Parts: sequence; structure tokens; C-alpha cells
Amino acid sequence: MVERPEYEILWNAPSKRQLRNIYNYIQEQSTQNANSFLDKILDTIDGLRINPERYGLDKYKRNNDGSYRYIEIYRYRVAYRIYKNEIRILRIRSTDQEPLEY
Repeated sequence: MVERPEYEILWNAPSKRQLRNIYNYIQEQSTQNANSFLDKILDTIDGLRINPERYGLDKYKRNNDGSYRYIEIYRYRVAYRIYKNEIRILRIRSTDQEPLEY
């Protein structure tokens, strides 16, 4: 069996800020739910290290060359891009928000 290389996960500054804001928003109602959300989102993103192509192409990315993908976790959409040896987390938005092309 051929081993696949693991990708490095990198977060850009806006995606870190968005995750922190979402966590803080959920925490206002429930610390337990905020921690559960954070665990789930980080575990799912960590799973991209092995197989980042498992999730769908990002339909909101103009001229997507196939490297832009997304995950929906609970009611949040995580956009990411696959590079040769790394995955960059680009943004996290509520699915309740109006979708934005980028």
C-alpha cells in the first residue's frame, strides 16, 4: 500500500479571528457547547492532513482550479485551499450568513 504524505495545516489571520469570534459567541450561552464546537471543528480540520480531497469543491470560489474546498461543521462553513504540502484554512462563516464569493 502506498503511503500518502501528511499535509501541514496553516491558518491565516482572518480564519483564526473568525474561529475565536465564533467560539466567544457560543461561549456566551454555554462554555460546554463552545468547547464541544471547538473540539469538533479542530478534529475535523486535523483530519484533512491525510485526505484533504474528501470534501467538496468550494462553489463560492470564482475560477476554482479544484484546490479550493469546504467543510460544513454544525452550521459553519470552513473554506480551505490545498497546496503541494500544506492546507491553508481561509475562512469560517456561519451558514446562516449570506454566501460570499471570493
